[in-house]
Amino acid sequence: MAVIGILAIAGIIAMAEVPRLRRKGHKKELWVFMLLLLLGTGISIAESLSVKVPNPIDGIAYLYKPINDFIQGILK
Repeated sequence: MAVIGILAIAGIIAMAEVPRLRRKGHKKELWVFMLLLLLGTGISIAESLSVKVPNPIDGIAYLYKPINDFIQGILK
């Protein structure tokens, strides 16, 4: 039931924004809008189905950990 609600809200948002972006000729903005709407809708559906969605901060922390460790070693 939650999936249907999420899809309905995404559809309403798209129906409100897409015609305006097309009318103004904003093709790049339309592509970015649709990409972000699809990404957000997909993540919301996954969360509603109790799928474990990774946290982006964990990936950023993993990338910067060696630099942090190096700087901590210098400062000690």
